[in-house]
Amino acid sequence: MAKIPTICPFCGCGCGCYLVTDREKVVGVEPNPGNPVNKGMLCAKGWNSYEFIHSPERLTMPLIRKEGELVESTWKEALDLIYSRLSRIRENFGPNSLGFLSSAKVSNEENYLFMKMVRAGFKSNNVDHCARLCNNATVAGLAATFGSGAMTNSIGEFEDADLFLVTGSNTTEQHPLIGTRMINAVEEKGTKLILIEPREIPLSSFAKLHLKQNFGTDVAVYNGIMNIIISEDLYDKQFVETRTEGFEALKSLVSRYTPKVVEQITGIRSSELYRAAVMYAQADKAMIVYAMGITQHITGTDNVKTLANLAMLTGHVGRQSNGVNPLRGQNNVQGACDMGALPGVFSGYQRVNDPAVIEKFQKAWGMDGLDTRPGLTFTGMMEAAHKGDLKALYIMGKNPLMSDPDTAHIEHSLSNLDFLVVQDIFLTETAELADIILPAASFAEKDGTYTNTERRVQLSRKAVSPPGQARADWKIIADLLLRCGLKADYKGPSDIMPEINSLTPSYAGITYARLAKGYGLQWPCPNEDHPGTVFLHRDRFTKGKGSFLPCEFKPASEMTDEEYDFTLTTGRIYYQYHTGTMTRRINILQRESPEAHVEINPEDAKKLGIRNNDMVELESRRGAIQLKAEVTPRVPKKVLFSSFHFREAQVNKLTNPAFDPISEIQELKGCSVKIRRCT
Repeated sequence: MAKIPTICPFCGCGCGCYLVTDREKVVGVEPNPGNPVNKGMLCAKGWNSYEFIHSPERLTMPLIRKEGELVESTWKEALDLIYSRLSRIRENFGPNSLGFLSSAKVSNEENYLFMKMVRAGFKSNNVDHCARLCNNATVAGLAATFGSGAMTNSIGEFEDADLFLVTGSNTTEQHPLIGTRMINAVEEKGTKLILIEPREIPLSSFAKLHLKQNFGTDVAVYNGIMNIIISEDLYDKQFVETRTEGFEALKSLVSRYTPKVVEQITGIRSSELYRAAVMYAQADKAMIVYAMGITQHITGTDNVKTLANLAMLTGHVGRQSNGVNPLRGQNNVQGACDMGALPGVFSGYQRVNDPAVIEKFQKAWGMDGLDTRPGLTFTGMMEAAHKGDLKALYIMGKNPLMSDPDTAHIEHSLSNLDFLVVQDIFLTETAELADIILPAASFAEKDGTYTNTERRVQLSRKAVSPPGQARADWKIIADLLLRCGLKADYKGPSDIMPEINSLTPSYAGITYARLAKGYGLQWPCPNEDHPGTVFLHRDRFTKGKGSFLPCEFKPASEMTDEEYDFTLTTGRIYYQYHTGTMTRRINILQRESPEAHVEINPEDAKKLGIRNNDMVELESRRGAIQLKAEVTPRVPKKVLFSSFHFREAQVNKLTNPAFDPISEIQELKGCSVKIRRCT
């Protein structure tokens, strides 16, 4: 048997592990004891991450839809047809008629090549990926306040913190190895934990203070905390004076968010808000930790800006174990953003409308005519497809028919396309609609690098060959680049990384030779002598001075009424992951969490005659589903919680497509529904 080093393919923790192989088959997983992220530990998903690799349901041949049926094809026929159809549509309808979705599940090299294919090959900037639904509010909010839209600290710094302020993150279930670091710090070091979360979660039992805010009132909560900190003279005056700008505007705005006003908006008692403010302000080393419970709102960018304001106000940023730490939802969502799989930037967040940047990339790619207009976001692409303006869409490793809100609208938009290509490892719900399906290699079947939530770029090695005629994503994209008339003579991902190094300043010193010797490097890493950056903004913010950007509270876009009298919020559960494409093909995980449930408070259940495991129907203004009830005090009255992993109870049929006007992130975290017991 052999042990091949790799990176877990699920959440953004980036745990290091070995795939144990026996004669071209992966037979097990072992944690990597030297990896600084997980230190020899894995969660249940990580321990079993090998099982889906050899699933008999893997795609193994290119498929083309002919006379309504998907039939096997050769690679040449499939790729020739993709190139000719996309080229013809572009010629007839212009570059905005094409859309491309990259993936947080594929490597940095593959995201970079995909971005290159879209921009240089098809002369379009219509490229996006799943960060639009989870991460983009962070990119927008932290870039505006700090100058960099990334997690400011490292996972190792959690062990030395004096206080965690956790909000919008069910950390132990969504990012288990980071949750473990928190619990260890609380139990062994006495680190204080403030949890601001409407629902009871596993971290609740470790919290010194658990504030349960009304849904969608986060801006008011943090404005109220800042009001107390300023009123009680607890803010860091020296930091504010020397490192920031815009303090007076912030002070003026938050002066209106008195504890009494905030209590009326959020439901949090004034005394508890005061305790939280004093605890956070007086801590020496305080880390804000959040996830999609903060970002997936119509005010997602404002939520992020407000957290950044709080950190700057108290000087809790730019020092070890002090900062603002968004936890990335997928194993390479950070890398996909870094590599420019976004409509307005090339790799390294270099703007597509910057003439110097355009000149640099055109010279490197040996072409001209790059579009200088930011492209359509995923949200914009779906609207354009719905209207008939977007004619073709190429999707790599994304399943929007399960992951996106208001899936009936998504299905109509996809069905309205003239041409749909899906590149994936399984026949997903989205792939079932495609005109051409390309079989891709899994993480175990190719080399590549992945960037975790702490900006750590790590190397993953090929353990086995892909099944049948499946190919690595980089190879598929390279073949299309050649058809576009561009140089693409890459022998492997190690040939792609030097191109990334030369064009992406934050990755300039991250080479395969260096990565092979250790456990990754954290960007920014500007040259090969640089050790990488453990935490950001040490002496100055990326943008110079940090900017206070005060935000007014705005209510959620969809409020309850007499008919739709419950708020439904969604999230992940420990034993399943995202759209279930991988985890639902793992026997142990399916055994532990085989079906969907909706959590309902016992008092609400009693009034409605609902008992545990009864089948119930949830209905929103967009659709209805049936699933089992779980009667539990974890959720407050008039709030329901469910996960989105199960196609049999597709919760995103119900969720709200309203979006943040800045980041275009959608309000997946709350919609109004009614519930009844099925007879």
